[in-house]
Parts: sequence; structure tokens; C-alpha cells
Amino acid sequence: MATLDDAALDLLFREAHTAHTYLDTPVGVADIERVWSSVQWAPSTMNVQPLRLFIAESERTRAAVLEHLSGSNHDKAAAAPLLAVVCADTDFHLTLDRLVPHIPNASDIFSDDERRIRTAREQTWLQSGYLILGIRGAGLGCGPMLGYDAAGLDATVLEGTSLVSLMVLTIGVPDPAGYRPRLPRLANHEVMLRR
Repeated sequence: MATLDDAALDLLFREAHTAHTYLDTPVGVADIERVWSSVQWAPSTMNVQPLRLFIAESERTRAAVLEHLSGSNHDKAAAAPLLAVVCADTDFHLTLDRLVPHIPNASDIFSDDERRIRTAREQTWLQSGYLILGIRGAGLGCGPMLGYDAAGLDATVLEGTSLVSLMVLTIGVPDPAGYRPRLPRLANHEVMLRR
């Protein structure tokens, strides 16, 4: 059975940190496309794949995203080489004929709006975890942010789309000087409840 070596586990988990500051190294869409070319193969329920990554590439779009962040989140995002919004596509069911061709009329399973939106959000959170690990695996860092005006961002930046934002994500080559001390984790017996 193939396994990751210690260096890979350190890169992804044990030595990895949330990035708060970045080196002055350009990071572009092509870098994230390379990450996604691997991450896309990770599983989601029924292969629904609702994550959409809205990349604030132009200065105008960056400014529109930044308008909805405040305090230290605003400053960290403004200084990041790449700024993105992780979104859930609430119309993900429209792609299911291609993603699950073995299930006829798969989109009908999600005809109920509440179920579809809940599934979109839940599965986007799952895919977000893969994305963060993929970014780390590419030698980059990221800073997931939930402290923003989601309703305001959705109404302005995502207006007219079927997307809802779940987090703002800064991406770049991390500056280790900006790392914070590692916070504690729960012990195995607190997480793995054996009966």
C-alpha cells in the first residue's frame, strides 16, 4: 500500500500553518489551476462538485471583495498576492448529467430547493478542505476567512449568479515570520469515541 512520507505529511499537516502574511512572490491563476487539476479528483457526495472558486483577478474585483472585509482580515487580504472567494453553486444539479451519467435524471434528486442548497453548502465545505491541502501541497499557503459580510459580498460581487460565498481565501507563498504559535489539538481519545 502506498503512503505519504514524513516530508509530505509535514507539508500538508504537521508543520503547516494558516498563512497570515506572504512573501512578495507573484501567484497567479495558473498556479491554482495546477492545484485544482489534482484536487478535482477528491470525492464529494454523488460526485456533485458544487465548489466554485471566484478569483478576484482585476483590481476592481479585488476592491469589491475587500469592501466586505474589515479590520485585520481586510489588511491581510489586501496584502495577499491572490484573493479568492470560495463559493457554493446552488445550481450544481444542472451539471449532474455530465458528472453522474450513470444515474438517469440525477438532477431530479435535488429538485427540492432546501435540500439542494444544503447539499451545495455541505459539499463545498468538504471540497474546501481538499483545496486547502492542495494549496499546501503545491508549496503555497492560504488564509481562510469567515469574518466578512457574506450577504453584502453575495449581493454585490456575486449578483446575478447561482453562487453563495462560504469564505474568502488569501493565497500566496507564505512568510514564516507571520506564522502564529500552533494552537492545541484534542487528544485522540477525545476525538475517536470507541464503544
